[in-house]
Amino acid sequence: MTAIRYLLTFITAASLLVIVAIYTFGPEALERAQNRVAGDKGAEPSESTQTLHASLEIADLHADTLLWYRSMLERSDRGQVDLPRMLDGNMAVQMLTTVTKSPSGQNYDSNSAEAGDNITLLALVQRWPLQTRNSLFARAMYQAERLHDFAEDSEALTVVTSAEELKYVLAARESGQETVAALLGTEGSHALDGDLDNIQHLFDAGFRMMSLQHFFDNKLGGSLHGESNAGLTEFGRQAVLSMDAMGIMIDVSHSSPQVVDDVLNLIDSPLIVSHTGFKGHCNRKRNISDDLMHRIAERGGLIGVGFWSEAVCGEDTDAIADAIAYGVQTFGLDAIALGSDWDGAVTTPIAVNDLAFLTSALLARGLTEEQVRAVMGGNTIRYFLNQLPTTD
Repeated sequence: MTAIRYLLTFITAASLLVIVAIYTFGPEALERAQNRVAGDKGAEPSESTQTLHASLEIADLHADTLLWYRSMLERSDRGQVDLPRMLDGNMAVQMLTTVTKSPSGQNYDSNSAEAGDNITLLALVQRWPLQTRNSLFARAMYQAERLHDFAEDSEALTVVTSAEELKYVLAARESGQETVAALLGTEGSHALDGDLDNIQHLFDAGFRMMSLQHFFDNKLGGSLHGESNAGLTEFGRQAVLSMDAMGIMIDVSHSSPQVVDDVLNLIDSPLIVSHTGFKGHCNRKRNISDDLMHRIAERGGLIGVGFWSEAVCGEDTDAIADAIAYGVQTFGLDAIALGSDWDGAVTTPIAVNDLAFLTSALLARGLTEEQVRAVMGGNTIRYFLNQLPTTD
């Protein structure tokens, strides 16, 4: 019996050590494997390029940093975004999106809504609150709470929910303050948990952009990477109308072509494609047709160019610049923006502190300083000032 007791004690102790190791080292190991910076950044920016870059108002439409178990306020050697590196890169405005479900075996071709969920395991390893285990809405609210907590602890980070608040941050930067405006968005409106009333709850928590789908079909309609290729459901129509009435910006970056068409026919507001490439430039399943992109651009919409290879067909900064140049030439200067997808389980050649390399690559492609200012942030800031709710 003594030997058995010793064996049981050993097994218990070993199990506890494994659990402690998973919770201690698991989150870091998972992120290091998912959010990598690799590839050719390009030539070191010249002094004149650095001077131009320092004068830009830079804005990015998509980063999933809130998903990961680290503080945004501390400089990290993993991932692609944190506040110190944002200040180094001269970032002015960052949209931060909340990922709430990711199907097992996730791919760009076809995913079942019934597949296992990667975020459930990630939430467990990262010790998210109990209510996030079975509620996608709770997961979105938890990530929003993290952002608000970061902002409360730093004078250099402000959560923006109105045009006036954005103007305040931009004025502070103009006066020489080092500060960044952060906005909240959803990565797929399965975050509603099938309840239209949750649109108001998310709005009240600070969400100002909502994407409709992610990698699988949901109650609102078909995903670009789902199984049905369906358009908006009746629930989806009601959700879009409710979002639009509240002044929530609608993102169709993972939506099926039919959903995009349905939304364009349903509302008059300009849409966002927050992180993407262009089918005519990079013929991958990740990118919707140029015809749909033209319709979005003609409506005054905004197209954020992604920084990862599946979106731009290349693993270096030049590939990102090539996609942006194609977008400007094909859809017009005013429609093109940055949509990095940083910290979205992608590998990118640059992190947020490396943005001057992209400025340099755009200039090398013949974009004028005016065009660089527009795509690096001017278009996004103009769009936000026009579309965010006002408090006057």
